[in-house]
Amino acid sequence: MSELIREKNKRKELLKHMIQQLHAGEAPDAVRPQLVRLLGQVPYDEVVEVEQELISEGLPTEEVLKLCDVHTEALRGAIDTSAVPAVPPGHPVHTLQQENKALEWEIAALEHTYVQAKDVTDEDSGELLRTIRGHFNALMDVEKHYQRKENLLFPFLEKHEITGPPTVMWGKHDETRELLKAAIAALEAATEATAEEVQGIIELVLKPASDSVSGMIDKESQIFLPLCLDTFDDTEWAQIYAGSDEIGYCIFAPEEAWAPAGVDMKAIEMKSTDRVQLPTGSFSVAELEAVLNTIPFDVTFVDADDTVRFFSHGSERIFARSKAILGRKVQFCHPPKSVDTVQKIVDDFRVGRQSHAHFWIELGGRFISIEYFALRDTEGTYLGTLEVSQDLTKKRALTGEQRLLSYEDEDQTDA
Repeated sequence: MSELIREKNKRKELLKHMIQQLHAGEAPDAVRPQLVRLLGQVPYDEVVEVEQELISEGLPTEEVLKLCDVHTEALRGAIDTSAVPAVPPGHPVHTLQQENKALEWEIAALEHTYVQAKDVTDEDSGELLRTIRGHFNALMDVEKHYQRKENLLFPFLEKHEITGPPTVMWGKHDETRELLKAAIAALEAATEATAEEVQGIIELVLKPASDSVSGMIDKESQIFLPLCLDTFDDTEWAQIYAGSDEIGYCIFAPEEAWAPAGVDMKAIEMKSTDRVQLPTGSFSVAELEAVLNTIPFDVTFVDADDTVRFFSHGSERIFARSKAILGRKVQFCHPPKSVDTVQKIVDDFRVGRQSHAHFWIELGGRFISIEYFALRDTEGTYLGTLEVSQDLTKKRALTGEQRLLSYEDEDQTDA
């Protein structure tokens, strides 16, 4: 064991010396062969430890940040990640890896376009720039990838007293963000650029931006993701997973759910945020209430036990509701002449004979649509009934087209 420790310390000291050489101005091409020859493959955790030690010993973080790309290039291919465990679909690391693959596809397409630009004519330069803009629009989605790392993964590393890599990586995120913003600004300003101008924009602005995204992918795959997998336990990964939907995903969106064995995901999801979490997003309670009260129709929800549980209360309700109906059986909320119809609807919905019922009536000069929808979970289990009432009077009277922005009432629409 002592021999293994001595060997590890020797590798670390040598690696530290190599990095210091790079920081002193040695070129990566000169240092990398020494590193490979003397060290073979360097375990990723030793790279992290050396970087952390250098910062602790007084090497300014700004200096590590400035030369981070240099020693990452020197270490490319020399870092051993063979022991990194595979993760299943849905796991936060799997999602990050798939996002990186999608980013790499966009970068590869850009590289191909950069080559094409060498032969482009002035007449075709506009179309080429539009193609490039499409790929950069996709690369801008990397913001969500970086935000998940910064807001979900970095805090857990810091709890484990690993502060160097998150600090350096956040700085590299910000550098990449600025380069991408500059690229988008250049593309917006170059709608009528000549072929020569396009080539200059690529070399000076666009390629540095796409290269920066590519370099971050290398840093993640070589060091950051292996470090996180080696450091976090299942409960921590579950908390990261629970907070991911709220921030969103980059180009790739995971379709598989993931839950580690023995971890109460529902409890973690409740603790992870004060927002109402849904499969395609989240709301604060105030936001959700505003949405439900702003949609142009009234909704009432009756649960699987025929109990009224919710109604929207927008400014112009069609049918009056009061909180007194909450907790009551839906059969008791209708006049006797309607009870049989209500009962038939919920009975048919419950057993699966039907899933939708539609009525429309004239009421006080207004045309009112009333619809009932069966609510079921992904396995088909009946959850209740949703009543949707909508005043369609103005929409029914619409004619012609309205293609231009207008804040006038709908009944003022020009034909």
